[in-house]
Amino acid sequence: MGVLSEDLKNRIRAYIPRYPRKQAVTLPALHLVHDELRYVPTAAIEEIAEILDLHPSEVQDTMTFYQFFKEKEADKLGKNRVWVCRGLACMLRGAYELIDHCEHKLGVTCGHRTDDGKITLEFAECIGACEGAPAVLLNDEHVMDVTPEKADELFEKLKK
Repeated sequence: MGVLSEDLKNRIRAYIPRYPRKQAVTLPALHLVHDELRYVPTAAIEEIAEILDLHPSEVQDTMTFYQFFKEKEADKLGKNRVWVCRGLACMLRGAYELIDHCEHKLGVTCGHRTDDGKITLEFAECIGACEGAPAVLLNDEHVMDVTPEKADELFEKLKK
């Protein structure tokens, strides 16, 4: 028995007709697995490769190219992912101080999840929200003009 459920395998297969080659489904497949399991174990890489008629190293290469994906269960994501942007515009408007505040408030360093498993704190080089610097990406939503107080409010909502 594999790591991927039959439902998840079918969702990956559903992408195949949308692309000219199966290999192009690698990234969407990784996202599906990562969203479901909160990390991508080696066994899942092998199962994705089998579905897409690829060698596991091809799936692994795609996954490691993007720093978005977590590979180990110990690094498994929390329920919510909070990225603090530290691009130039955000840096000039206090991103490093905001990162320090968030790490202190949550009791974790960037790249780790809180003990309750609700929040993974990370930093990004740019999230494309320079007009709202310093900005945060909460899962898939931009949060603009984030102050330490605004971050505290955000964390309180996420912990409920």
